[in-house]
Amino acid sequence: MGYDLKVFTGNTNRPLAQEICNILDMELGQAVVGRFPGGETQVQIDENVRGCDIFIVQPICTNEEEGVNPNDALMELLILTDAARRASARRITAVLPYYGYARQDRKDRPRVPITAKLVANMIYTAGARRVLSLDLHSNQIQGFFDIPVDHLYSINIFVEYLLKKKMENLVVISPDEGGIKMARAYAELLGAPLAIVDKRRWSGQKTEILNVIGDVKGKNVVIIDDLISTGGSLTEAASVLRDKGALEINAVIVHPVLAGPAIDRIENSVISELIVANSIPLPKHALNGKIKALSIAPILAESIRRINNDESVSNLFANAKVEG
Repeated sequence: MGYDLKVFTGNTNRPLAQEICNILDMELGQAVVGRFPGGETQVQIDENVRGCDIFIVQPICTNEEEGVNPNDALMELLILTDAARRASARRITAVLPYYGYARQDRKDRPRVPITAKLVANMIYTAGARRVLSLDLHSNQIQGFFDIPVDHLYSINIFVEYLLKKKMENLVVISPDEGGIKMARAYAELLGAPLAIVDKRRWSGQKTEILNVIGDVKGKNVVIIDDLISTGGSLTEAASVLRDKGALEINAVIVHPVLAGPAIDRIENSVISELIVANSIPLPKHALNGKIKALSIAPILAESIRRINNDESVSNLFANAKVEG
């Protein structure tokens, strides 16, 4: 490897960070990440990091079991980064399996913030000089950073799982026009046709399915999207597809935010299986039904190894036409 490599993490997804370290055959970095009695975030790195290549694995999300919300996760990331910088780390990379606030990436109404850009500024100011992220909500978020961004895709992991299911007469579904390019990449790797759900979003919680563009009658379908929040759009799209004659309905949604009634909606829907990544920690009870989590640790570990060795990361996705 290149410079001495060390991986640290906060409290949002420690099992993922530990799995990455196991693959890299190294120990997870020792650091205290907790709370002062007044509720402020407490951080202390308990080992020497001078001159090291530091990777901080921290999705900006909720972990109910640890009592962490996205704002806590962000503060842990920023303070860990600042602590490593002040301890004379050679380079600090923020590893963001899930980039919180990504959906606030533009001014779509008067007097609203562009929080995705604000978070990017905060990460840079704290001392990060590289970002490693997975399946961003929109590619232009990479431009919000004034430092290198390695944007990873989980498509190979999900396609391998779908191929093992050996589903016949498969159609890949994009839930809206914004996801067409990614859904097309899945369709090409799976050798399946593409269909599109014509959806209109009225607010952050309310959407309306207007039509399905493509033939799904008598077909097995898989819906492709980057995240699921309350589950309303996904379950409504699945119902419309069933009404149009679709048979088995599966969904591949990378980031399982699963807020509010999402888990109950999935369990009570016509969806046969919801396949997600472990970019966000799932409550244990969520994995006892229709939800299946696949590990993204191998792709993150290999990317960390390549960055540390100054090797190409984009070669990992040479067979998947997800860029350009």
